[in-house]
Amino acid sequence: MASELFPRLADYVSGLLTAANLIDPDRKERLRRLRRFVHEKSDTTAALNFICTHNSRRSHLGQIWASVAAHYYDLPHVQTFSGGTEATAFNPRAVAALQRAGFAIDDPGGDNPRYVVRFSPDAPPLTCWSKVFDDPANPAKDFAAIMTCSHADENCPFIPGAQLRLPLTYDDPKEADGTPQEADRYDERVRQIGRELFFAFGED
Repeated sequence: MASELFPRLADYVSGLLTAANLIDPDRKERLRRLRRFVHEKSDTTAALNFICTHNSRRSHLGQIWASVAAHYYDLPHVQTFSGGTEATAFNPRAVAALQRAGFAIDDPGGDNPRYVVRFSPDAPPLTCWSKVFDDPANPAKDFAAIMTCSHADENCPFIPGAQLRLPLTYDDPKEADGTPQEADRYDERVRQIGRELFFAFGED
């Protein structure tokens, strides 16, 4: 039985669940590798660290959607994290796109805010801020390193402590910053990452 989400987000997720046909077959195979990692860790902790260069957009989207999918499918052994090759800040454009999808997000302000992200009345909130992938807040061993950008994937061929290293790269919505297409591009990336991670955590 699916766990409860906030109503607007639940409607959004319903749309994601009917769109698995939009996922490329090669990406489905990569997502199945993530699924196997999660299920093989069912008796312990399945730690997932989503990694991109600046830990500002795609890696946060991956961490957050993975938490939502794990809650939805009642997989309490899954823990999600994110990091970068350098720390910047969780980009407010990505935050706004998540809010448009139905997430409740509190912004405490500051140079690198620790956003509080809520998606369900019965799940603890996530605290999301930019950090390097090996920050003490992230797992040090036996985790899956999910590479969400090609730059980080190419420049970090080895992630210490990772049991699985999975390239799952996405186009950077940053390319549309300051253009009329900005919001659409961010919304598109939020949908794509959500669609793929719900596929990974569910069943074909």
